[in-house]
Amino acid sequence: MRRLLGAAILTAMSAYPAAQHLIEGAAQSPVRVVIYEDLQCPDCADFRVMLDEKLLPRYASTVRFEHRDFPLAKHAWARKAAIAARFFEENKPGLGLAYRKYSLMNLREITADNFNDRLSRFAKEHGVDPSKAVASLDDARLAALVEEDYQEGVARGIAHTPTVLVNGRPFVETIVVEDVAKAIDTELAAAK
Repeated sequence: MRRLLGAAILTAMSAYPAAQHLIEGAAQSPVRVVIYEDLQCPDCADFRVMLDEKLLPRYASTVRFEHRDFPLAKHAWARKAAIAARFFEENKPGLGLAYRKYSLMNLREITADNFNDRLSRFAKEHGVDPSKAVASLDDARLAALVEEDYQEGVARGIAHTPTVLVNGRPFVETIVVEDVAKAIDTELAAAK
């Protein structure tokens, strides 16, 4: 079953361009690690730590890591955070990634009630007009980009976060770094 799901996801991956996605690592690599994440998800926060501490140090020069928004309905502010991350990235390249990390690392302190205040504080600390950051939450274009990622994920069969695809091979929710590394190494060897 997992092998069939992986083949279906790999086929679906080729139908979607990589434009407008936040990329870390080697942008031109034939090995793509696509990460569907919810910025209010504790498992996504754990994966972010794994990415920063284990995967990027080892593979940043050889692998393309692509972030996709997959805000789950059960999380009160995840969609707003995804929209804000896109706003920051458009205004200051690299700041979108910093905001994604900030959201994931502070998800226990951020609430639906204090979200706008925390967003404003982050904006101010990074030289962005806080009122524009809060106003971006109502930007239909940015919301549509987040929704496009979400619908792409649904079309690929994504239902949980994080879901990590290594050239289409899925790893879901509780992810073991050694398993992902083995899949990346296999794909890198095949690409030579």
